[in-house]
Amino acid sequence: MRRIGVPGETAPPLEGHLRLGDPPGAPDAITVNSRHLSRGGMPWFPITGEFHYGRYPAAEWREELLKVRAGGVTVVSTYVFWNLHEERRGVFDWSGDRDLRRFVRTCTDLELDVVVRIGPWGHGESRNGGFPDWVLEAGCVPRTDDPRYLGLVRPLFEQIGGQLSGLTREHGGPVVAVQVENELYDQPGHLVTLKRMAREAGIDAPLWTATGWGHARLPADELIPLFGGYSEAAWDTAHDGWPRQSRAHYFFGPGRDDDSIGADLRTTEVTGSDESHLARYPFATCELGGGMYTSYHRRPIVEAADIAALGLVKLGSGSVWQGYYMYHGASQKIGALSTLQESHATGYPNDCPVVSYDFQAPLGEYGQFRESFRHLRRQHLWLASDGPGLATMTLVMPQDAPDDPADRDTLRWCVRSDGRSGFLFVNNHQPVETLPAHEDVQFAVELDGRELVVPREPVTVPSGAHFVWPLARPVGGATLLTATAQPMGVVDAGVHVFFQTAGIPVELVFDAATVTGVEGPATVSRDGDRLVLTDLTPGTGCLLRIRDASGGRAAVLVLDAARALSAAAGRLWGARRLVLSERPVVIEDDRLVVYGEGSSDVRVFPAPAGAPRTDGVFALLPAVAAAEVPGMPGVPEVKVEEVRQAGPAREPVIDPASGRASAPADADFEQAAVYRVTVPAEAFAGKDEVLLRLDWTGDVGRAYVGGRLVADQFWYGPAWEIGLRRFRDEVLEHGIEVRLLPLRADAPVFVSPQVRPAAYPGGSVLELRSVTLVPVPRTMLTQEES
Repeated sequence: MRRIGVPGETAPPLEGHLRLGDPPGAPDAITVNSRHLSRGGMPWFPITGEFHYGRYPAAEWREELLKVRAGGVTVVSTYVFWNLHEERRGVFDWSGDRDLRRFVRTCTDLELDVVVRIGPWGHGESRNGGFPDWVLEAGCVPRTDDPRYLGLVRPLFEQIGGQLSGLTREHGGPVVAVQVENELYDQPGHLVTLKRMAREAGIDAPLWTATGWGHARLPADELIPLFGGYSEAAWDTAHDGWPRQSRAHYFFGPGRDDDSIGADLRTTEVTGSDESHLARYPFATCELGGGMYTSYHRRPIVEAADIAALGLVKLGSGSVWQGYYMYHGASQKIGALSTLQESHATGYPNDCPVVSYDFQAPLGEYGQFRESFRHLRRQHLWLASDGPGLATMTLVMPQDAPDDPADRDTLRWCVRSDGRSGFLFVNNHQPVETLPAHEDVQFAVELDGRELVVPREPVTVPSGAHFVWPLARPVGGATLLTATAQPMGVVDAGVHVFFQTAGIPVELVFDAATVTGVEGPATVSRDGDRLVLTDLTPGTGCLLRIRDASGGRAAVLVLDAARALSAAAGRLWGARRLVLSERPVVIEDDRLVVYGEGSSDVRVFPAPAGAPRTDGVFALLPAVAAAEVPGMPGVPEVKVEEVRQAGPAREPVIDPASGRASAPADADFEQAAVYRVTVPAEAFAGKDEVLLRLDWTGDVGRAYVGGRLVADQFWYGPAWEIGLRRFRDEVLEHGIEVRLLPLRADAPVFVSPQVRPAAYPGGSVLELRSVTLVPVPRTMLTQEES
């Protein structure tokens, strides 16, 4: 039995010391204390997803932001890269894809809040961290209070202020936070200067933030320090193994800092580990890894479970603001004067792709839905209901918690509680190094004067499991003392949704004094002062109706884990409904948009009136993609011509400054294998995305349209996908030229072991196995069609 005692009372949070928040009396006021954020007088748990407007076509922003919102993200964070807007000194460009104002207004229309990361130095794998070249040539000391530097920054901030005019909170706009600088460790006075200058330029928000990792010295009480954590690190060396610091993010505990983020760029040594000063601020994050980019020398694969488990551990450890980087992948711009990616050529230790910034994110470079989107959405559905309560809860660690990041044998768990109710968190997953299963597991939690034992009989926690279980959670007027199922939100009609975790049999234990009746497919028994529900079969028909002691009614719906991964929720057809769909779905303007090919039914609960077919308590609605309709043309085939075979594999080139392998230069592609890909016009019959998918193995690939570089990939295992919709007219006129370079057996690069080539004929490998089109049609379901 694993035991923990939860204190009956916790010290109240510090109030009024932070120079942050909306003015007193402001409508929907945002305020902050040392523990959590509040909005409109109630605890508030924001979920932030990074999406870079300047790296994505403006014509597609609305569609992509709807996907972001469908994933449960409530706040969009975005960098303002200086070199995208003032590449030439004094010549600003806020047009087209650079139109910050249009982007923020689109977020407003979709009821998404916004965090603007104004820099001036931003990084984001951008050339010079986002500085235009001329800033570095201006004879000033950047990132300090050097008057010459501040004189360059002031016009930028004035321009940003103009873009945000009328969109700040003062005018009812969505900008809830502003981040100044990024990864600045030793200039607290400069951060205050930047905050003052931004306000003078009309940039304002209730929340001001700065990145706090690496024991950054921030000005006290002026900015909320935000933290991060990644399951992998493309900025690490090419060593064959898992980055050491990444291990820490799979252990519960009060620590917030990660001194490995940005360590490759930091010039000062991190010393000490004291985080006591952070008790003045809520535990907030802005860079939980939604994936990882590929540098030339290190190309890891990040799995969905890696991302979900990391996010869950941060929630268990006390996070009250989840922020993901990146949540939506993007494409680097190519500037008028240079490419704009981080590279050895500009003094950085990593060579990045010229264009691709996919980041293996939950939503890909071309809006692809990834498996991690589904895993994170499951957490976000829960936070939409229970996040405000969770925000007020503090961390309680068991006495036998592991304190060594190399410990693979001790089960990792904790509790967050407010002394009356809470949540029990378990993580038995980490990347690369598989954790063992744990047998005979039970937890005993002393909470509010009674002992809660869950499960009632010992169970096995499998390897890879990560979950959260409720403790003394209200279900309507009843009290659910324990459950071996994870909460996933509340839908209309007071239905509390849960899902089975880790294959463990589901049991629900209620305080018997709060329940007078239960109806539904479960065995109900009395055990002293507790009402125990067992023999549940999770799925679309597992609905239990609960009558509480005051005569009120609520219900519990328990899904199986697979169905829960397919679940979306939102305001649809006059109610908050739960939607189960094998294909991705987005709720838009009171219609349901189903992405992808296929004819699988969509399940909706509560069922719309008059639905002719049901599955359990869900309505079954047909959603047939156009390509599946009889008589409609199928997926067209592309024509692939080999124009030239590859020459000898390139000799490795090592950057003398970093000691890391450098990416091929333009001239190296003169020795690349060349293929011409012709896409038939019928592929673009509609307005939906069409992906070109290349299944290949090699080193680096580039795709050109009309001689213009439009996409590239450092091969790392998964198929290379290129969205063609944005290049439609050019593709039809010119076709696509693909250039591929072979990978040498002795290349000093890290590739994940599970995808490494089995053989290198002649010392290198290059293989193009297939080139196919993958249409991504959208099927619309309206209330009439339901």
